[in-house]
Amino acid sequence: MKKALFLDRDGIINHDPGDYTRSWADFHFLPGIERFLKKKQEEGYLLILITNQGGVAKGLYSLETVEEIHLKMKEHFKTFGIEIEEIYYSPYHDDYSKSLSRKPGSILIEKALARFNLEPSACFMIGDKDRDVACAENAGVRGYKVPVNADLNKVFEHD
Repeated sequence: MKKALFLDRDGIINHDPGDYTRSWADFHFLPGIERFLKKKQEEGYLLILITNQGGVAKGLYSLETVEEIHLKMKEHFKTFGIEIEEIYYSPYHDDYSKSLSRKPGSILIEKALARFNLEPSACFMIGDKDRDVACAENAGVRGYKVPVNADLNKVFEHD
């Protein structure tokens, strides 16, 4: 049975400054994230990011900037033997343009479930906001809300 770990980005993978991560220079990996992701990958989970990037709609940064950040992030993880299978993001913001792809909507997770032939009950999502949990649960996936910028190794140390 194929399974995946869905992850929010800001506040889970990288430090969330409480505003937007506007460039690669602003992107700082959270301590221990490589160890956590490597362990989950070794347990057979595909690693898939599901992230809202509403700063694009607000004009704070471009789609190209998001793509650059994601490319460099994936390259960093590859040096640890970690494969980010896919990154799904919504560049919209409700104040500027409505979109069903934005969390708490579940379309991005549903796309991943279909594309990778995943069993929702074998997957889970980690995020730092209620909308992350709602997104997961709307797709039949377990959702876990953790404190923003938490060390996931400590949060899930008994797993």
